[in-house]
Amino acid sequence: MDRDHDFEWRPGETLEVDGEAARTEASWFREVLGRYASGVTVVTTMTGTTPGESPIGMTCQSFTSVSLDPPLVAFLPTRQSRAYAAIRRSGTFCVNLLAADQADVSDRMAGPSDDKFAGLAWHPAPGTGAPILDGIVGYVDCTVEAIHEAGDHVIVVGRVVDLATGEDAKPLVYHRGDYTTTD
Repeated sequence: MDRDHDFEWRPGETLEVDGEAARTEASWFREVLGRYASGVTVVTTMTGTTPGESPIGMTCQSFTSVSLDPPLVAFLPTRQSRAYAAIRRSGTFCVNLLAADQADVSDRMAGPSDDKFAGLAWHPAPGTGAPILDGIVGYVDCTVEAIHEAGDHVIVVGRVVDLATGEDAKPLVYHRGDYTTTD
């Protein structure tokens, strides 16, 4: 296998594996799987259920539908994610499907900032109150159905309580380490 490749981490991403050989294998794993184009989402929740609580969110490419009956979806955050910890506590989340012109939102939510929502327009989801970002192509609002351990990530399965389309725009897509569209 040719392991000479150009590799780039996304903002906010780190590689936490032990040893040079393991880091090389992990980089190669991501290089190969990076050839699979994925939609870009921002998964959001509130830090609590009382007034005055703050919105929190994270960029997530690992999102998928799971079941039609009952309607279930899943996303796969790292165990260390602060947003995941808040989702686990709140028991709710909203998956915002980003539009092609929202790469800046993706970058902001992937970074380490404490106030990722400063200046971003959003409103609470009707089912859970989790943030729905303005300008998205759609959202899926959920309650946490199950959480499964999966290596250095977890699989969060959500029961859909509400969903809707948003702007009639092209989605933001991530492929081979860069944003693209469906053109």
